[in-house]
Amino acid sequence: MWTFALARLAGILLAGLCLGLLFPPLWLWVLLAACLYLAWQLLNLYRLDRWLRRRSQLDPPAIGGIWGDIISQVVRLHRRKQFHKQRLVQIFRELRRSTAALPDGVIVLSGQHEIVWFNRRAARLLGLRRPIDIGLRIDNLIRSPEFVRYLHGEDFATPLVIRPPLETDLYLALQLVPYGAGQSLLLARDVTRQMRLEAMRKDFVANASHELRTPLTVISGYLDTLAEDPGIDQGWAGPIRDMRAQAQRMNAIVTDLLELSRLESTDGEAPRDAIDVPRMLERLHRDALAKGDRPHRVLLELECEDGLFGAPHEIESAFTNLLVNGLKYTLSDGTVRMRWWSDEEGAYFSVIDTGIGIPAEHIPRLTERFYRVDAGRSRGEGGSGLGLAIVKHALQRHGGWLDVRSVEGKGSTFTCHFPALRICRVDVAASA
Repeated sequence: MWTFALARLAGILLAGLCLGLLFPPLWLWVLLAACLYLAWQLLNLYRLDRWLRRRSQLDPPAIGGIWGDIISQVVRLHRRKQFHKQRLVQIFRELRRSTAALPDGVIVLSGQHEIVWFNRRAARLLGLRRPIDIGLRIDNLIRSPEFVRYLHGEDFATPLVIRPPLETDLYLALQLVPYGAGQSLLLARDVTRQMRLEAMRKDFVANASHELRTPLTVISGYLDTLAEDPGIDQGWAGPIRDMRAQAQRMNAIVTDLLELSRLESTDGEAPRDAIDVPRMLERLHRDALAKGDRPHRVLLELECEDGLFGAPHEIESAFTNLLVNGLKYTLSDGTVRMRWWSDEEGAYFSVIDTGIGIPAEHIPRLTERFYRVDAGRSRGEGGSGLGLAIVKHALQRHGGWLDVRSVEGKGSTFTCHFPALRICRVDVAASA
């Protein structure tokens, strides 16, 4: 095409040159030929511009040469663009239909947590309106302190369960899924039924535990009387001893269930009573040393004299459960070490043992009710499977959390983390 265009230009200039030789002056005919060629090119350019501006109304101009080739390429690009556009529109419509059919609400958020798009389910669950709420920050629409902390946090693996302010009977599980360049998806699911079933289960366990306490107390009392009665046939000594042990185990389970139910049913944070943690740990250490079936070494390391602001009974229950677990699963020639320290970020209590350890796949579920790594061994040792659940809820009431690290066959480390606001510094305790 370019060779043909150059040949055409050369032919026009040659024609002007020949006319100039026949009818002087020469330069005038050459200039006239060049102007005619330029005018023809400008006309083609005008026709191309006019067609591009009104492409939906006009057919492509019939121009040969290089202009015709340019128009053909533009037509091909336009057809390709139309094909991809129709394909994208089709994909977007399929995406909208599929998200509209989802049982969960889906909200697309920008890097600044502004609403970009949401499906109909999200509109129903959260009361969103289109297009009024598009572009608004999601934390301005969902006014929940827990949700704001979750939105600006870093751990999104566990969904957050909230109750929308306008829906007293509705429970929503919200989970943030980051993707792309700072964008994220907010998934909303109605978990009202699950929460009601969980509440019913907790109420049943609490009521059953209360009802069991009285008959167990009566049975334990009669068994204690029979065990101390010298007139009982010695053949019954073994069965009575076994029944007393099982009754004591049942009493321990009921006590743990009642404590866990109390922690789960208590709303809000724990009170802020001053707790002398070092003295509490010294007492727990003495009690551990008094046990006959303990490991050879039970150590206490007090690296600070700071205490805590909280509920003394709950903190002691959490520390006792961690210590009892360490003593229970450590061999007689092993070591159990308690450690208490603090820094600018908070306070920490650890129970470090050289026991049997915990396989890695069991660690995420350790704080579930009745979950046992080795059910047979736990029952043999008298464990209820509720101790770590009590620890978890007690720490949550104090704004803390439990960190578990373990290597199977080498031992475990259970660490309680407390925020700096819960630390009772020594000077504060002294002035109080």
